[in-house]
Amino acid sequence: MAVLTIDHTQTKESQASLGPADALQLLKDGNQRFKAKSTIARSFDKQIDLTSTGQYPFATVVSCIDSRIPTEIIFDQGIGDIFNARIAGNFVNDDILGSLEFACKLAGSKLIVIMGHTSCGAVKGACDHAELGNLTGMLDKIKPALDKVPTADGVDRSSKNLDFVNQVALQNVELTIAKLKKDSPVLNEMIAGGEIQVVGAMYDVKTGLVSFV
Repeated sequence: MAVLTIDHTQTKESQASLGPADALQLLKDGNQRFKAKSTIARSFDKQIDLTSTGQYPFATVVSCIDSRIPTEIIFDQGIGDIFNARIAGNFVNDDILGSLEFACKLAGSKLIVIMGHTSCGAVKGACDHAELGNLTGMLDKIKPALDKVPTADGVDRSSKNLDFVNQVALQNVELTIAKLKKDSPVLNEMIAGGEIQVVGAMYDVKTGLVSFV
């Protein structure tokens, strides 16, 4: 498994040496370092130089636009290590699927992480049926997850019920993975062939912990 040092980033050779399970472990290890306050000291100037002629990220993360989730930081990665696709509600559409196909089929990424988070504002908006310009249509993408979470009669299904919000966020991750597999034959073929893996994750905004699901 490739080991990152303070002045190195992923290379074509190190990326090729990794399998999907290795890529997942790199992210898990990075989040553990982040939580333990033992992150790797990197020379970003050196990494800029090293990546100026090419990039070889080992993983791709689809996450929410939320400012509390700086993906490279929470996974303790450097410049050129991971692709990022960020959109409120961390769902996929044709444009994001195309980006993921580029990341994996053409640029060699071995792992896709669909990552939701606790206390998600987009999920809260969907729960409250918020309407505002283009936001209205965007939140409609999350509502299938809302409908998938059952509750007992009388249970608050609004943004005031954070437990419900977080259950919807998790369901949204699962539905997004299913949509990715359904709508991208390119990625589905790579998954079936063991070239890549797609996993779900939830980030806890209170603790900084990423839980893979």
